Amino acid sequence: MVFMGVDPHKLSVTIEVVDDHESVLGTGRFATDKAGYAAMRKQVRGWPERVWAVEGSNGAGRPLAQRLLADGEHVVDVPAKLSARARLLDTGHNRKTDAHDAHAVAVVAVRTPGLRVLSYDSELEALRMLVDRREELTRQRVQTVNRLQRLLSELTPGKAKKDLTALQAKAILASVRPRDLAGKTRRRLAVEQLTELVAADKKTKALSKELKAIVLSRGSHLMDLRGVGPVVAARTLADVGDVARFADRNRFASWTGTAPLDASSGEQDRHRLSRAGNRRMNHMIHIAAISQIRLASEGRTYYRRKLAEGKKPLEAIRCLKRRISDALYRQLVADARAVETGPGGHCGATQESSAVDLPPHIDTSDQPLPGPAPTTLPAAVARANPHPGSAPQMTRRRAGAVKVERPTGRTTLTATSAGAHSKEPIPAP
Repeated sequence: MVFMGVDPHKLSVTIEVVDDHESVLGTGRFATDKAGYAAMRKQVRGWPERVWAVEGSNGAGRPLAQRLLADGEHVVDVPAKLSARARLLDTGHNRKTDAHDAHAVAVVAVRTPGLRVLSYDSELEALRMLVDRREELTRQRVQTVNRLQRLLSELTPGKAKKDLTALQAKAILASVRPRDLAGKTRRRLAVEQLTELVAADKKTKALSKELKAIVLSRGSHLMDLRGVGPVVAARTLADVGDVARFADRNRFASWTGTAPLDASSGEQDRHRLSRAGNRRMNHMIHIAAISQIRLASEGRTYYRRKLAEGKKPLEAIRCLKRRISDALYRQLVADARAVETGPGGHCGATQESSAVDLPPHIDTSDQPLPGPAPTTLPAAVARANPHPGSAPQMTRRRAGAVKVERPTGRTTLTATSAGAHSKEPIPAP
C-alpha cells in the first residue's frame, strides 16, 4: 500500500508517493488539464494498491478529488490543519513550498488511520451546485433591488418602499412620465433593473421547486421540522453529506457553530459566542430560528421562556439555534436509519462520506471521545472447579428466556459524554 500526498492548485498539482514507512518512492508536478491529469495517472500506474490523500477536498482540491473518485480511485481527505502540523514538526519551521506540502499530506495519510474516506455521490454534488446557484441569485436580487430603489427614489422623491417587490416597482414606474433627458434615462435604467428583478425571481422560484423535489426524492424528512424549508433542507443535506461522520449531537453543534465556547475562569462560569464552524449552516439555522419565532410554534414558546429567565434577545436566539441544531441532527440520524438496508447495524460505523462533505472537526474546542470505562478492581479469580481438567464455569443470570453470561468482578460505569449520569458500582451476583 502506497500513499499519494497531493497538494492541489487551480492550474497545477504536486504529488509525492510514500510507502507505509514514509519512504519517498516518487514525486511529480503536473498540470490540471486533461493531458496533465493523464500523465499523473500514468506515473502512478505502477502502484495498484494506492490511496490518494488530497488536502482540502472541499476547496481547491475538490475538482481533482471528483475526477479521481469518478475514475474509481480511493481518496481520503486531509484537513489543512493536520498537514500544517506535520510540516512544522518535520521541518522545524512553517515555510511553505509545494513539495513540502505534498510530503506533509502524505505523512498525515500514513500516520492517521481515521481520515475521512470520500465517495462519489452525483446527486449530492448536483444538490450542492443548485443551492450555491440559488444563493448567487439571492445576492444578485438584493443588489438589483438596491439599484432599483436608488433610481425610484430619484424619480419619486419621498415615496421609497422598504420591501420593494417587482409588482410595486412596476406600478411606480407606470405612474412616472419624466420629460427631461436625465429623467427619461433614469426611467429606462429602472426598467432594465426591473426586468432583471423579474428574471431573478422567476429563476429563484424554479430552483426552489427543484430543490424540494430532490430533497423529497432522497427520503429526507427535514422539511417536517418547523421553519425548515426546501433551501434549508437542501443546504443541510449538501453540506452534511453522511451524518455518520459526527459522533453525537455535540460534535454536530460544534460543526454548525451553534455550540458556545467555554470561557470560564475561576469562580466565574460563562460561555461566549462561537465564530467557528460552517457559517453557511449557521445561517440556515438562524433562518429556521427566526421563522419559528415569527410563527406560533414550540420555538417561540422556548424563546419567550428564555427571555423570561433574564436572557437578552440575542442570547435567547442562540439557545434556540442550538435546539434546532439538535433537532436537525436527530432527523438526519433517523433518515439515515430509515434507509439502512443492513441487518440492523447503526449507520455510523463507517468512515465513508460524500466528497462534498465538510470536515466535521473544525474547532479546537472539540474534545476527543472518551475511552472505555476503567475497571476499579482486577478480574476476579474463577471459582474452584469441582471437575478437574474442565474449563472454569462463568456465572449465569437469567434475563427472561435468554441466558446471559457475565464475568465475576466489579466495574464502575463512568459517564462517557456531557449530560450523562454516573452510576454506582454494580456488585457481581
